[in-house]
This record gives sequence, structure tokens and C-alpha cells, in this order.
Amino acid sequence: MIRAATPTDCGAIADIWNPVIRNTLHTFTTALKSPEGLVQSLGEKSELRHPFLVAAVDDAILGFATYGQFRAGPGYARTMEHTIILAPGARGRGIGRALMDGLFQHGCRNDVHSLWAGVSAANPDGVVFHRALGFVEIARLPEVGHKFDQWIDLILLQKIL
Repeated sequence: MIRAATPTDCGAIADIWNPVIRNTLHTFTTALKSPEGLVQSLGEKSELRHPFLVAAVDDAILGFATYGQFRAGPGYARTMEHTIILAPGARGRGIGRALMDGLFQHGCRNDVHSLWAGVSAANPDGVVFHRALGFVEIARLPEVGHKFDQWIDLILLQKIL
């Protein structure tokens, strides 16, 4: 079931997100997420009318997806960049597609024109996933991410809603 995240989900969201931060090149950040910080993020996104969705099955959170404005300023108000992360056991079950469909529907209802994905080149499955959903690769930014003593390219993909 895809639904809006609640503050009680924030511990599970952190449990899904932090191993990706800690152990992979899929995200360039090294700052771990805390449940308290995620509760604050939920409130901020709610005020901006930006979604923060979770996939819940039998009270277990299997993944999440959210978006926020691509860049600051009123000219970018209808262009969003999203984040989607699934728990390892949730991959290949259609959960990611369902979460993204929730973002697409929310975006269409709220006058979002385009949705962007910034995918680490170290995450080729993420690129394949986005292409399967109709995203088009727009640019590859060489060596803009640095983590674990490695330079990583960022692949930008866009979907017009």
C-alpha cells in the first residue's frame, strides 16, 4: 500500500536510507538521517505540499519516495527532483514503480511540469529503472560526486509530466 509517510514511519525510513548512505556510491552524501530530522522534513514537505510517500506491507515500510523543488526560485516552482529508496528485499516487486506512480499522480494534481532524477553512475540499475518509467537521460556530469576516495559521475534524467 502506498500512503503518505507519518512521523511514526521515520525510524523505518532512516533504517532504509542510512545503509545506502553508509555503504554505497548511490548517493554522494555521507550525512546519516535521524528519525527526528526526518520528522522535521515531513513537516517542511507538508507545508510546501510536496509528497513523502511510503510503501507499507503488513506494517513494514519497504521503501519511500519524495520530491522537492529542483532549484530555488519561482521560475523552478513546477520542476521537481525526487528521491526513491527501497529496502533490499523490496526490489523487483513493483514497489518502486508504485511509489513513482504516486509521485507522478501527485505532481500532475499539483501542476508539476517536470520531474528530475539525479542518479549516481555507480547505480546503473537506477538508470535502467528510470528509463523504464519514461525518464530520458539529459546530461552526464563527470566527476561531480566524491565519496570513498572516488570521483563519481551524476546522470540527470527528466520526465515531463
